[in-house]
Amino acid sequence: MKKFDTIQINTVYQGKVFDVRNDEVRLPNGQTTMLDIVAHPPAVVIVPLDSEGNIYFVRQYRHAADQIMLELPAGVIDPGEQPDLCALRELREEIGMSANQIQKIGGFYIAPGYSSEFLHIYLATGLKPDPLPADEDEFISVERIPTELALSMIGDEKIQDAKTLASLLLASAHLR
Repeated sequence: MKKFDTIQINTVYQGKVFDVRNDEVRLPNGQTTMLDIVAHPPAVVIVPLDSEGNIYFVRQYRHAADQIMLELPAGVIDPGEQPDLCALRELREEIGMSANQIQKIGGFYIAPGYSSEFLHIYLATGLKPDPLPADEDEFISVERIPTELALSMIGDEKIQDAKTLASLLLASAHLR
């Protein structure tokens, strides 16, 4: 399998969270085509597990889905920031906890057909209160859910966020 050769990249929209590009590429058969790409910086998702076997989630309104959703803590990696340090920062900002141990358990692209966003997935343990101020545009509530209940919520549509579903799947071997 051969990569596509990029001929030209045109940014058609620059936003607060992502940019949209229109890339002209040469296909392996020599023909050219245009691909729309959502250019998004990498991010982290954290599975915070306390000593009692509970997972910390955040519940927040997501305007694009027009729903209040249950999600794992997550956030965008700042320029020059290491993913593990971002995970520790996001834990403190979103659930008010720091972790004694953080372990990378996987990673994935959210939608590689049109998005560049790569998610680094971490398991955080040894949690202790250590809050940082929350982002000004985040209105979240924190929920502790027993691991078995959280895993059972995967199949009954109580969790509808793809990054949370995939991260719980990656974490499941570490949670049992």
